[in-house]
Amino acid sequence: MEYGYPQGHVFYRKMAHKYPLITRGEGVYLYDEKGKRYLDGSGGALVVNIGHGQREISQAVIDQMNQVGYVHGTQFTTRSVEEYADALAEILPAGMDKIYFLSGGSEAVEGAIKLARQYCLESGQPQRWRVASRWHSYHGNTLGSLSVTGRIGSRKPFLPLLLNFPHFPPPYCYRCPYDLVYPECNLKCAKALENLIQVEGPDTISGVIMEPVIGATVGAVVPPDGYLSLIQEICQRYGTLYIDDEVMAGMGRTGRWFAVEHFDVQPDIMVAGKGMSGGYFPLSAVITREEIAERLREKSGGFTHGHTFSHHPVACAVGLTVIRYIQRNNLVEQCRKQGAYLLQKLEELKSFPFVGDVRGKGLMTAIEFVRDRKTKEPFPRSDKFAEKAIDLAFQNGLVLYPGTGFVDGVKGDMVMVGPPFIIEEKQIDELIEILRTTFSRMESMVQ
Repeated sequence: MEYGYPQGHVFYRKMAHKYPLITRGEGVYLYDEKGKRYLDGSGGALVVNIGHGQREISQAVIDQMNQVGYVHGTQFTTRSVEEYADALAEILPAGMDKIYFLSGGSEAVEGAIKLARQYCLESGQPQRWRVASRWHSYHGNTLGSLSVTGRIGSRKPFLPLLLNFPHFPPPYCYRCPYDLVYPECNLKCAKALENLIQVEGPDTISGVIMEPVIGATVGAVVPPDGYLSLIQEICQRYGTLYIDDEVMAGMGRTGRWFAVEHFDVQPDIMVAGKGMSGGYFPLSAVITREEIAERLREKSGGFTHGHTFSHHPVACAVGLTVIRYIQRNNLVEQCRKQGAYLLQKLEELKSFPFVGDVRGKGLMTAIEFVRDRKTKEPFPRSDKFAEKAIDLAFQNGLVLYPGTGFVDGVKGDMVMVGPPFIIEEKQIDELIEILRTTFSRMESMVQ
């Protein structure tokens, strides 16, 4: 049986889609009620990192619920919250050690926007309220996080509701917005931030938010050397907070605990989510430096922000168990090693004429599709090329994560490949073989 609208009472996100019923997960595989096996090649939305069906996670949930399932974060703390914060602080970049737990990435970005604003208020700079970000970025779907999101298709229906936050071009070297080539470009895409700050008014910008490795809106884009350090210099020059969005790239996904560590920069605020709980429980965090938290304590006594399920004891018990599992099994190093192998195997898929680019870091990779590899011409959006690739791969037992619209807001097709960190080489080979089968079918469709 397949499930979907209008049967039953679930308001599905994709209302024309039919959903198989998953009955169990084991390692890198999912199984539906008919017994069909799916290789989870994207960890859902690059969330699942330690794999499916890990019994110690469910045991941690049971143990914590048997102690206490919920207390309000303004009234009590719990051992799981305190121990998880300690464990997380040990792996965070130096100086990032004050952690505010929430439920999801959008919530965390919303919290970061508000933290930057409150810090500016309490530093005697009430005119600073806007957060700058990049076009073709994704930072969430609440109205504040959507205001900093630069994904045009997501923003368009809700533009009258969004805040007036400015955007600048991403470091998308495969399609340089300035039609330049690195390093002769002199990082014009980073210098665009300084131009933006000058035009918008340096005293109006509270923060700049960006993913260190761009996620599912463009597809695992790694910035060129020197880019993020120049961004940080510009932020410091204008007294603007640097907000590092690690919701997708963090918790080991790129082969370091946090992707920003590849680039030797120091953020003022971080947001994390997704892999914090490995997908087993809603969990995210806003993280900052002690001097920022201390400013709030001195001036108003706390952070003017709250959610019913913040600092949740069960969520933190899950997060703590995930960190310990990753550490015990050396999965960050495993992610780096298997990511190099995955990227090498994905490069072989350039034998298909519509594979324009393969990129990424660790187990955060992507394949960009083009109609003409020489000119990099994208497929017409009416072809729905990425969706067809996703659907065919799904039929062949492989789960991937699509992205569209990143070329001009409409055109642009890619798929993200980001399996759990526990994947083995033979399973990567299986993933690649399914992609070959899928792409062979796609090739016959476009000829």
